[in-house]
Amino acid sequence: MRNLKERLLDDLKEAMRNKDIIVKNTIQSVRASVLQEEKDIQKELNDVDIENIIMKEKKKRQDALEQFKKANREDLIMQTEREIQVLEGYLPEQISIEDLEIEVAKIINQVDAHSIKDMGIVMRAAKEQFGNQVDGKELSEMVKRKLGEL
Repeated sequence: MRNLKERLLDDLKEAMRNKDIIVKNTIQSVRASVLQEEKDIQKELNDVDIENIIMKEKKKRQDALEQFKKANREDLIMQTEREIQVLEGYLPEQISIEDLEIEVAKIINQVDAHSIKDMGIVMRAAKEQFGNQVDGKELSEMVKRKLGEL
C-alpha cells in the first residue's frame, strides 16, 4: 500500500493532467507544509504526521470559510468548500456524532472524571483514541458538555 506522501504526489500529477486548479493548489499547499516540516525537524514524516498537517490545513480553510460566509463571498465559499473536500479525502473517516458521544462517555468513566476540571485528562485520552477521526473543536465541545452534565 502506498503511503500518504506518494498518494499526494500521484494525485497532484493527476490534477495537473486534468487541469483541476483547486485540487492542484490544495495538494501543493499540503506538500509544501509537509516538506517544510521535514526540513524543520530534519526527518521524514510518517502518515500520521502528514494527517496532522492535513488537519491543520483543513482547520485553516474552515476558519476562512466562516469569514467568507460573513462577507457573502460566494466565489470564495465554493472554492474553499471544494478545498476542504479534497483535504478530507486524505483523512481517516470521521467518527459520527452518535459514536463520538458514546465513546466520550466511556472515556469519562475510564479516566474517572468528575468535573470540568478533568477536561484535560479526558481530552488527552480522547485524542489518543480518535487521532484525526474527529475535529478537535467538536471533540472539545462534546467533552465540555458531557463533563458539565456530571
